[in-house]
Amino acid sequence: MAKMEPKQWATIDKEEVFKKSGSSTTGLSSDEATTRLAQYGRNVITTQNGPSRLKAFFKNFSSLMSLLLWIAGGIAFVAQMHELGVAIWLVNIINGLFSFWQQQRAQAATDALQKMLPSYAKVLRDGAPLKVTTEELVPGDIVLLNSGDNIPADGRLFVCDSLQVNQSSLTGEAVPVSKEDASQSQAAIQAAGRFSEANLVYEGTSVVAGSGQMIVLATGMDTEFGQIASLTGTVTETVTPLEKELNVLTRQISVIAIIIGILFFIAAVFVVKYPIVQAFLFALGMVVAFIPEGLLPTVTLALANAVQKMAKRNALVKHLNSVETLGETTVICSDKTGTLTKNQMTIEKVWLPVGEYAVSGSGYEAHGNVTQEGRPIELSLEQDLETFIRIGALCNNSAIEEKGGHAHLVGGPDEGSLLVLAQKALFSVKQESQSYPRIKELPFDSQRKRMSTIHQGEQKRLIFTKGGINEVLAVCSQYRKNGKVAPLTADIKREILTQNDQYAKEGLRTLACAYRPLAPEETDYTVEATEQNLIFVGLSASQDPPRDNVMEAIEKCHKASIRIIMVTGDYGLTAESIARKIGIVQGEDLRIVTGDQLAQMSDAELKENLTHEIIFARVAPEQKYRVVDNLQQLGEVVASTGDGVNDAPALKKADIGVAMGITGTDVAKEAADMILTDDNFTSIVNAIEEGRTVYANIRRFLLYILNSNVPEAVPSLLFLLSRGMIPLPLTVMQILTIDLGTDIFPALGLASEPTEEGLMENPPREKHTHLLTKKLLWKAFGWYGLMASLFATLAYFFVNWRAGWPSQPLAATGHTYVLATTMTLAAIVFSQIGAVFNCRTNTESLFKVGFFSNRRVLFGIVAEIVIILALVYLPILQGLFHTTGIELQDWLFLIAIPLPIILLEELRKAWLRRKAA
Repeated sequence: MAKMEPKQWATIDKEEVFKKSGSSTTGLSSDEATTRLAQYGRNVITTQNGPSRLKAFFKNFSSLMSLLLWIAGGIAFVAQMHELGVAIWLVNIINGLFSFWQQQRAQAATDALQKMLPSYAKVLRDGAPLKVTTEELVPGDIVLLNSGDNIPADGRLFVCDSLQVNQSSLTGEAVPVSKEDASQSQAAIQAAGRFSEANLVYEGTSVVAGSGQMIVLATGMDTEFGQIASLTGTVTETVTPLEKELNVLTRQISVIAIIIGILFFIAAVFVVKYPIVQAFLFALGMVVAFIPEGLLPTVTLALANAVQKMAKRNALVKHLNSVETLGETTVICSDKTGTLTKNQMTIEKVWLPVGEYAVSGSGYEAHGNVTQEGRPIELSLEQDLETFIRIGALCNNSAIEEKGGHAHLVGGPDEGSLLVLAQKALFSVKQESQSYPRIKELPFDSQRKRMSTIHQGEQKRLIFTKGGINEVLAVCSQYRKNGKVAPLTADIKREILTQNDQYAKEGLRTLACAYRPLAPEETDYTVEATEQNLIFVGLSASQDPPRDNVMEAIEKCHKASIRIIMVTGDYGLTAESIARKIGIVQGEDLRIVTGDQLAQMSDAELKENLTHEIIFARVAPEQKYRVVDNLQQLGEVVASTGDGVNDAPALKKADIGVAMGITGTDVAKEAADMILTDDNFTSIVNAIEEGRTVYANIRRFLLYILNSNVPEAVPSLLFLLSRGMIPLPLTVMQILTIDLGTDIFPALGLASEPTEEGLMENPPREKHTHLLTKKLLWKAFGWYGLMASLFATLAYFFVNWRAGWPSQPLAATGHTYVLATTMTLAAIVFSQIGAVFNCRTNTESLFKVGFFSNRRVLFGIVAEIVIILALVYLPILQGLFHTTGIELQDWLFLIAIPLPIILLEELRKAWLRRKAA
């Protein structure tokens, strides 16, 4: 088969197409098809292979924090604390397995959602129709196309009957494109632009109306679809903001732990006069104690929990770390059609020379009516409107069908809007179709931009015509008003065009209707013979209505300081109208940049434009990629939506690529980080909210886990400062019991804390703001930590006081010493019970959110108490952790600890709320 560019195939005649392709109108033989399948390969789009499962598995054990834990476990083994080393490594292994399992679950859900390209195609093989899988198609095959079919390969049409194709997956333009089978001139192809050749069809598009036959020119990765899909492979994946932040946090904690270890080593050697080896082991224990071993499991659980919540809110996230990236989003580059709007053209107004009519309701459901000056109309009394509706409904190849209790369009959106108008006006399309049976159709084409049908009326035949305003007026010589026909003067034509321009400024798409009774002798039903001297009737003005709740979602974005930039294949005026209607654009400083203008801009000019309110209209795929790239260079965190193969490079480039689950192509879903199962912009905003919640919950965990480090360190500090006069109130094994046992379970509960009120009223966090801030350190060490240290120290001295201190020295051995260290350990645990409640909110009162509203925290507290009971009363653990049983009065002391910690924090938060108010 000859290798030619698509445009070359479009310019040659049908006979030459068959000759160069080595095929015929009867198709290929089965043997030839088998030979070509071996030559060209299967008709599949090869998506970029991600990392192997083995590589993905080991990635969960090689992050900077994971490496720190491997090292910490190794240090524990060196320090002869084998149980500790095993525990730390076990935490690392369990977290890695859990993280890998969650990723595989997300990938499995994604794979289940992927909608493959059409599974079957009807071809001619050996001269007979045959149903084959699309993977078996080869160049030279003859494919039969009908309304509703997906087009399975690139091809040249050689039979065409009123064929209209939806090419939005390639162009972003939702308006169906009319096709024909005649060869095209080079000039016509240049004027039409890419993908607009009238006699070529492309893989990944679909037949809206009509039928045809095509000869396959390219399959698989040789198609236009495949070539654009391959662009996604040129975009390298970057480290997510959360991964970067965890790496920063790991370095910060490592520095803090090492500094503390060095200070404790120096103090142990020079103050307490420990032998160097013993001092080194003591310092190593403190280093390990300051490493938050529970951080990775908590982060993984927080992300996994958010993924599950987002799935319930129609957003499927493919990679766990992408969840938090959503929370940092500063700009959303959004498509218009289908994402912000319903992709359901709806007529809002009808203008006739006699006056204007308003049409209520939206979408393809017939909920609404037609009014004039606020009063419902009686169609039988509105002859001109009835004629207009008759033309629109009968000069029409679409249908509205009921499926599952909802109206569904089969055909083009513009034609669908005319059918819904008829229903709202109580015009019976079925009855009128019988009264005016169709004789002939003159299909729409891209040159004349009109469609006409010939009908047999009760007494005479009529031609009904609909199309673009200029194209319809060009063949009209009269107009209709109040049932009477008059000459179409220049003044009347000017009035019509002025009204059309007004609708265009409002972003409404217009469609003109005209008709003419045919004389008995007129039997030549060609375009030239019939489409002349028509009678203009009126215009319809339609718009794709916004999706439900999209305005509330956009308002939430504005409050959250998230910019929305519309990037669409539609016209600028239409895009602006929708943008203003739903609240994306609010000021007058709006710039509308078309694809042609963007092509002429330098990157510096583009960046300057991006600092203003801006809409991009009629853009090409590579231009959408460029917009995203320049926004990122400006420091923005970009989420970009898309559904077509043309969107894949931009989806891959964006920090968060968001593909449509219903209308999206396989390539778009493969390139994206998140898939919307309802194709709704609102779901993106919900996902951003969940992303912010995840980050807030990680900070809650960090605050909680770090505040226990202070009461762990203070007893050792007392021991060092007193030069050993105060025996060590807490052993290293007891310290690590808190970090690896009692602390982890309530901390995991914090990972599922719901969104705090007002979270989406704050701007996205700045890139230089880290998880570990001065404010968090003060809160952890200087507030929560000091309170816990106070109670832990009191518990230690309380036991010694009962044993006779200060009359007797503090116990350094024996039952009293073991009881004192046990009480110190238990006091820290009960202080953490109060702290976990405090960490649940930043400023909101715990009494408002409810003590029992987070069950995982409650389960964590129960687990924490069970662990401390086991450590205190099980003989096997008593020997290992140097603990002993405690008495009733000790328990009363411990149980009382959380109450003042919670109340003091509630007073602080009340002061903060009053200060903010």
